[in-house]
Amino acid sequence: MDIVTIALSRKDIVFEEVDYASDLATHCLTAFAAELSQRLNLVFDLKKSGDPDLSQMKHPHGTFVVARLGNMPLGCVGIKGNGGTMAEVKRMWIAPAARGVGLARRLMMTAEQAAKSLGITTLRLDTNSTLFEAVGLYRAMGWVEIDRFNNDPYPDLFFEKHL
Repeated sequence: MDIVTIALSRKDIVFEEVDYASDLATHCLTAFAAELSQRLNLVFDLKKSGDPDLSQMKHPHGTFVVARLGNMPLGCVGIKGNGGTMAEVKRMWIAPAARGVGLARRLMMTAEQAAKSLGITTLRLDTNSTLFEAVGLYRAMGWVEIDRFNNDPYPDLFFEKHL
């Protein structure tokens, strides 16, 4: 599937909450890790990157959302919560063929709405400056750069947004 097909099918894209251990999630997470390994020129290990417990990525603490067209996953994003009013955005990824049609913005908006529905008032995220598309999106959506808040070895930028 190419970007033109996806652009023409935007109204058919489904945003679905799935279990973090599901096949759809695993597909996205595997692609996410492979892409980060390539772009960061290292072996990206999810477990070294604050890999959440399953309970942190589902109600009542968080969520994991996959965007898909038919059976094809196009992207994902998670909210890693602990039951408090602050949570972390994790595993934001868009398939390369689906980029450029506003899907990342829609996924982030979906994540922010899900966080609000869980009583979360502040979201944080980390990223790497090599992922300039993501950095630009976060800034355009009102995320503010903050000091480091975790020991994850991969990110060099940290953001926060009050909902």
